[in-house]
Amino acid sequence: MRLHKGFAGLHRGVMLFAGLIALWWLATLTSVPAFLLPSPAAVAIALCQNAGYLGHHTLITLTEIVSGMALGVLLGSVLALGMTFSPWLQRWMMPLVITSQAIPVFALAPLLVLWFGFGMGAKVAMAVLVIFFPVTSAFFDGLRRVTPGYLDLARTLGASPAAQLRHVRLLAALPALGSGLRMAAAVAPIGAIIGEWVGSAEGLGYVMLNANARMQSDLCFAALFILVLMTLALWLTLDILLRRLITWAPETH
Repeated sequence: MRLHKGFAGLHRGVMLFAGLIALWWLATLTSVPAFLLPSPAAVAIALCQNAGYLGHHTLITLTEIVSGMALGVLLGSVLALGMTFSPWLQRWMMPLVITSQAIPVFALAPLLVLWFGFGMGAKVAMAVLVIFFPVTSAFFDGLRRVTPGYLDLARTLGASPAAQLRHVRLLAALPALGSGLRMAAAVAPIGAIIGEWVGSAEGLGYVMLNANARMQSDLCFAALFILVLMTLALWLTLDILLRRLITWAPETH
């Protein structure tokens, strides 16, 4: 049944993608100049002609995204665990976590480039800032909403606090953490690309800025197309892994 649903979802995704490409192609048949909206064929040619160039910058951006996700998930999970077991830490850190989302990432990007330089560090830091809140918030909420009866039963059986955390709290909070991770996979590329736009000599964001300055809209769309595919692949890979890991979580459709 799950395999059938997976194929049905893939079929719908392919049909939607084909429909968007068709609408894009129809739009290019109007009087819109090619430098504003290149045709799908022109973008495909740009992809083929610049495969090596785009591949190099794609690898840079992918490294920034994966590094930012790994660090952001680690920091967010540690903070969520700390706030769960320390009311004092929760009172002081939760306002800071919420405030971090009130500050536009565009405003922080120049400062991060100034602090970390034009290398990969600033882009990784941007990705961490973007995904830190959804991971922390989702995991913390999952840890707080553990059924009290499960904890009472664990205490009755003599389970230590560490055993309660490992066998009860973490397992109960994994579905919520999975939701946070899926959201992080969808928004992590935003942080990396913003960092590359502010200051970089590598990455897909740099390619898009450079191509836009040269009015090479086909190359700019090609880089954007790769970024979309990379984000979808990252999200789908993470979704498959989470479905295999969290087999007990109910799914409703």
